[in-house]
Amino acid sequence: MRGDFSAVFAALKPALAGEASRLAVKIDSPTEYTLVTKAASPYPQHKGQPMWFGAVKIGKAYVSYHLMPLYMNAPLAKTISPSLRKHMQGKSCFNFKVPPQAEAVEELRRLTAAAADHWARQKLL
Repeated sequence: MRGDFSAVFAALKPALAGEASRLAVKIDSPTEYTLVTKAASPYPQHKGQPMWFGAVKIGKAYVSYHLMPLYMNAPLAKTISPSLRKHMQGKSCFNFKVPPQAEAVEELRRLTAAAADHWARQKLL
């Protein structure tokens, strides 16, 4: 089923990849695109490793768009539209079975940029 989700992955990846210049690309494969911070995390639980910022991953049942800064930014999470919220699983993951509408991709791009801005202000990038 992974092949069926390539169009979904292709639609979502640019929303995350738009922040690649401020972050480090950890994985860039046909089934996963992951960004981490360039700097080591200041938090002890990360043991001096970079923090995981986000990813787009093809899974068995859907394509996931993970945006970890949503855990740390309740005001930003509150801006998620009801239509995009329908795709949420947990606090920082959005799942898609079909390519999302352009509006959803644009909202994910906006959320991702705002999340990177938030981490930059906190000097986490």
